[in-house]
Amino acid sequence: MSSRESMLARIRTALAAGPAPAPPEPDWDAPVHPPLPAAELAETFAANFQRIGGEFFYCATPAQLGTVLRAWLAERLPAGQQFYVWEPALQALLTAAGVFFEATEADFRTQAAVGMTSCEALVARTGSLVVAPATASGRRLSIYPDQHVVLARPSQVVAEIGDALLMMHQRYGAQLPSMLSLTTGPSRTADIEKTLVLGAHGPRRLTLFLLEDDA
Repeated sequence: MSSRESMLARIRTALAAGPAPAPPEPDWDAPVHPPLPAAELAETFAANFQRIGGEFFYCATPAQLGTVLRAWLAERLPAGQQFYVWEPALQALLTAAGVFFEATEADFRTQAAVGMTSCEALVARTGSLVVAPATASGRRLSIYPDQHVVLARPSQVVAEIGDALLMMHQRYGAQLPSMLSLTTGPSRTADIEKTLVLGAHGPRRLTLFLLEDDA
């Protein structure tokens, strides 16, 4: 048998066997990542938040929050600058904990070294915060100061970004805030030479205090 006949014979044999079986249909609803254990969401968030450059503190009580936050401000708040807190619930909590802050917008553009806000949700998978301008903090307090401090609760931790968006929909319905910001670590950018710069488009430092829900 010539090489030509041998090749044609192999082709005939392959065609006689019929087409190859189709691959199984993908499960489009299957999660991309393995599910996170519900009991470990807070720990997973804390680990991922710190991995991307965030500073994390856990506080069991408001008194502990006051102690840790006062020490943090003594180290991080530059002389002559202000710590701004505009949300009434945060103001009441910090006042009871003995933490001094600026409650008005006085000299905000020139003295806003640190701003504290709440957040809508914490995403364990990515260590991200979901921030919206639906509170008295508005849009400025989470972006303009050099250091953004966030107070959150363990009940706000969800596994995935989709879970955070679902939480927002359940909370606000059709009246969603005008903006949602998914903050993943401090503001950072890089030029064409890959020189990393922190704080070019937002806070240079991002710090989160996680206070127990029943505190």
